[in-house]
Amino acid sequence: MIKPLKKAVLPVAGMGTRFLPATKSVPKEMLPVVDRPLIQYAIDEAREAGIEEFCLVSSRGKDSLIDYFDIAFELEATLTARKKTSALKALELTRVTPGSMISVRQQEPLGLGHAIWCARSFIGNDPFAILLPDDVVQSKTSCLKQMVEVYNRTGGNVLAVTEVPREKTDQYGVLDVGKDDGKLVEVKGLVEKPKPEDAPSNLSVIGRYILTADVLPHLAKLEKGAGGEVQLTDAMAKMIGHVPFHGFRYEGRRFDCGNKIGFLEAQIAFSLEREDLAGEVREFLKTYQAK
Repeated sequence: MIKPLKKAVLPVAGMGTRFLPATKSVPKEMLPVVDRPLIQYAIDEAREAGIEEFCLVSSRGKDSLIDYFDIAFELEATLTARKKTSALKALELTRVTPGSMISVRQQEPLGLGHAIWCARSFIGNDPFAILLPDDVVQSKTSCLKQMVEVYNRTGGNVLAVTEVPREKTDQYGVLDVGKDDGKLVEVKGLVEKPKPEDAPSNLSVIGRYILTADVLPHLAKLEKGAGGEVQLTDAMAKMIGHVPFHGFRYEGRRFDCGNKIGFLEAQIAFSLEREDLAGEVREFLKTYQAK
């Protein structure tokens, strides 16, 4: 029997050095795409997929991520008194059900695998999703909801995957592919950041995972891999052959907001999706196209 997916882990401990000086005092996950911070996009996507419990794996200086999802009494009282109904409505999505969100500390930057291991008590024996807020996916149905539909059929582990240029495989976890029907891919192996000439394919994992708790004993060994970090990819690879393991080609467009170009492109793409902004954005873009 396939356990329902209700938990999500969001690793948010990174320093955001690519966005300095902005991230000197503001967590990178609080940087906005249009008018919603990256962390909000991730939480909204998880909610759409039926997630009810959230664990933020954070680090020192990132308490504002928890504060963001709290009730701001003074702000809401002021907006209510001034009859700012649209502003109040905008705050509704920043609330979470009491008791549904916790935060744990990753005290050392030892990699994504270590971050997930820090959430082991939250995970317990349940399946869980991982959402990396740096990756924002624009789609009609959220990427994670699409993955949940697959998980409910297959059980086991489901990874969101996309094709990347062969010369960039050393930036991603890459699949060794078995059966492939164009949407669902059998995972025969996983390699973290292989050199282009050594990559088994150009099908890479993006920041969306559904995993079973079977990964935790492997993470608990804290074995270091690529870059001297505890790699989630290495631990997942050890589960292959023991539990169902699939890659899923999701529908949608992924923006890597962990780098400046991806972040800037997301601003344009999401603003063009907004009825209140699209017209003016198209107009000002013309002035830049002419240069």
